[in-house]
Amino acid sequence: MKRVTKTTGSVKRAVAVSPSRRSLGEGGPQIGSAAADWARWPAGTVFRLLSTGQNYRVEDYGWALSGRNTIDLYMANQREMNSWGARQETIEILQWGDPQESLQFLQRHQDYKHIRRMVLELEGRHKEAAALR
Repeated sequence: MKRVTKTTGSVKRAVAVSPSRRSLGEGGPQIGSAAADWARWPAGTVFRLLSTGQNYRVEDYGWALSGRNTIDLYMANQREMNSWGARQETIEILQWGDPQESLQFLQRHQDYKHIRRMVLELEGRHKEAAALR
C-alpha cells in the first residue's frame, strides 16, 4: 500500500505498511488512514477532505512530517497515488485526537530526532523543538 502527501509546502512520498478502512460508528462513513506530525494533529484526529468528503484518521507519523503542516494520506495502490498526486486541500476536523495519549506513546520512542521534536512540542517546549531542525 502507498501513501501520498497532502501538503502546504514541500512534497514527500513514502511506503505505508497497511492502510486502515474503519467505520466512524455504526453504519458511518469509511475512514482512511493518515500520517501527520502528532504535535499538530494528535493520533486519533479524524478529519474530512472538503473536496471529496472522504474521512481520515491520523494513525501514523514519520520523520518527513515532523515540524511540517503536512498530512500523508494512504492510498490503496500506485495508480491511485499517482492520480491523486500532491496537492493543497482544505480539511474539516471532525474529532481531535488526544495530545496526552500521543505524548505518552512518543515519550517511549525518543531515540529519533523527529520523535523528540514532537515530544518537545507536545510538552510546550517550542524553542527547543525548533532547534532540532
